[in-house]
Amino acid sequence: MLIRLNERETDLPADMTLYGIRAMYKSDADLVILNGAPVREDAPIADGDRVVLIKRGEIPGRDELEALMAARHTPGVHERVKNAVVGIAGAGGLGSNAAAALARLGVGTIIIVDFDVVEPSNLNRQHYFVDQIGTPKVLALADTLRRIHPYINVDPRIVRLDRTNCASLFAGADIVVEAFDGAEAKSMLVESMAAVFPKRPVVMASGLAGHESGNSIITRKISDGMYVVGDLVNEARPGRGLMSPRVGIAAHHQANTVLRLLLGETAA
Repeated sequence: MLIRLNERETDLPADMTLYGIRAMYKSDADLVILNGAPVREDAPIADGDRVVLIKRGEIPGRDELEALMAARHTPGVHERVKNAVVGIAGAGGLGSNAAAALARLGVGTIIIVDFDVVEPSNLNRQHYFVDQIGTPKVLALADTLRRIHPYINVDPRIVRLDRTNCASLFAGADIVVEAFDGAEAKSMLVESMAAVFPKRPVVMASGLAGHESGNSIITRKISDGMYVVGDLVNEARPGRGLMSPRVGIAAHHQANTVLRLLLGETAA
């Protein structure tokens, strides 16, 4: 019979049981999952079943992890994503959350550029932890992304982006995520990239402060190569702060737009 063992097609004798598979392939497995559910006693196996054997604390090898991820993404999607390079300009609320989503997708290389450090006030919406306070954001985020997916390439750069270095820092990126707070920095990034790489997509964000409905955050195609996520209205100001729910929604819109562009789809 044919089953999927750790997402690889495996041919087994018809009388093989669940614990027999564990004894043969991974005798030290702490967790046995049959068709998506943990199983704590032996059970018969049928043709087409899916079995996953896990040893707690063990990091899967590159090939095994890729096989497990490809099974969720479908192989064609995973191949295109793992060969992609995505640049992230700013490692704050948008950048850190978008980066985490892209790492979970298995994006092959993520370039992160920021000069700031993690502060206590960042923890209300940014993908950092208390023990990372005082660490340069790009280094803290790189460590987190490697914990999410140890086999992607994370390229952290502690640099203040400006018109003189922006294009060169993201020269190798297929797509750039704009994750700044200020309008001036946003314009600088778009203009700098357009001047050197006019066809390079940039995924921006504008209008995500406060606690209005998350349904007001949408993705718009502004022009060829430029996409904006947000409601375009609710900017941060006194009495209307940036908080994790809407920032997270916007960041995941940005990550989803990146995914759609990598797959050659219309993103908005």
